[in-house]
Amino acid sequence: MIRQMFRRIFPVLVAVSLIGTLSACASPGPKNIVNPKEAIIIDVRTPQEFASGHLTGAINIDINAADFDQKINTLNPTLRYLIYCRSGNRSAQALVRMQTLGFDNTLDLGSVESASESTGVGVTR
Repeated sequence: MIRQMFRRIFPVLVAVSLIGTLSACASPGPKNIVNPKEAIIIDVRTPQEFASGHLTGAINIDINAADFDQKINTLNPTLRYLIYCRSGNRSAQALVRMQTLGFDNTLDLGSVESASESTGVGVTR
């Protein structure tokens, strides 16, 4: 009798276990988790890279330009800024420099693709 009950319950336990495991691997939900309407989006790539495709509404401030800090200092440090580049390397550097200049409400979105995915903002080409 116990053996028959085990034969009936075992497949159910296996199914529940598999469902729990698979749901743990599932996507956490919507990908656009950053609200771009409450922020200024900054592309820190070169003007040529920016012209080849950028997030709609983004402004271009090249981190490698000599006047990067000057241009950043013209911005309001109390606003929220979302920063991205080609791969995430320059945006990480820009984040540190902006924080050094007193910009505390900044977020590094990484690459153009991940920035678009995180915000839901399309890429203008």
